[in-house]
Amino acid sequence: MAAQGTTGELASLASADPDWPAGPDRPQTFTDHLEGGGATELALQGLTDAWIRYASR
Repeated sequence: MAAQGTTGELASLASADPDWPAGPDRPQTFTDHLEGGGATELALQGLTDAWIRYASR
């Protein structure tokens, strides 16, 4: 359940970020963007969790 909350928070951040990368096919692009903005470990974990679910589809 917590992962869905973090994923939702990540989605909110991404939709509000005009510089959010559009459509890269590798998670490192998103990680680099988040780290460059000073993201927390929780946000980075949310990205990892979301990517795993995305890649498993």
